[in-house]
Amino acid sequence: MKTIQVLTVLSLLSPAINAGDWGKAPIDKTPIEECVDLGGQISVGYQTSYIFNGVLFAGDSVWTDVNYTIEGLPLPITVGAWYLNGINDSFVGAGYDELDLYARAALGTFAGFDVDLGYVHYIFPEFRSNVVPLGGYGEAQLGIARSLGFVDLKYSLAYGFGGGGVAPSGWFQQLGAEKSFGLTDDVALVLGAGVAFSDGYWGPSGWNHYYLNASLPITLNCRTTLTPYIGYVGAPDTWVVDGIVGGIAPQSDVLHGGVSMSVSF
Repeated sequence: MKTIQVLTVLSLLSPAINAGDWGKAPIDKTPIEECVDLGGQISVGYQTSYIFNGVLFAGDSVWTDVNYTIEGLPLPITVGAWYLNGINDSFVGAGYDELDLYARAALGTFAGFDVDLGYVHYIFPEFRSNVVPLGGYGEAQLGIARSLGFVDLKYSLAYGFGGGGVAPSGWFQQLGAEKSFGLTDDVALVLGAGVAFSDGYWGPSGWNHYYLNASLPITLNCRTTLTPYIGYVGAPDTWVVDGIVGGIAPQSDVLHGGVSMSVSF
């Protein structure tokens, strides 16, 4: 009889024993997601030439960018700030810096085309001139992209609300193509080319410049990408960019390069 009672007690205790030690919570063995994307990104970079819409504004430059994408709205909205400091060879003959505050909305996909709409406000903390408003100036932007399988097409349209010259006022269009080749699981080669047209953006109207570039995105981990690149900007005689600003020579046929690192969080 005593043997039966002992076995009954042990059978009642066995679920508690299997669940873990008394006084301790069971260990959660669910894998931890180390690469949860919360929508933010921080990037830093160096470039041998700062070229904005075909115009060379500064030589050696460093920059940083912080942005965050808000997903809980009817449309995903990305807000951010980008800051560049020119180390030397500024077209203004002194230190050049630029702060861009921006917001853009991903409007969605229409007939296979990805469309986004944005606004950028350009501020120049150290650069004071009568050709640039003290508070900077704004620019509206439209981006359209589509993958054709063998190549990706990208088109952008911008309108500057400046006063001409260094502060653009007018339309700027750019059409480019891009192709990515996977070299390894973590390294890709991205080749791109395109051409731009200025409609009063820098003052004159006409073909603005063309460009070629190659980059090598290297995935260091699920959050971090290192990207070295090299590029070329050209503007034949009579094109808008050829000799547009002066101060830095040449303004066309510029070979440039750099490296950037971005971390998502």
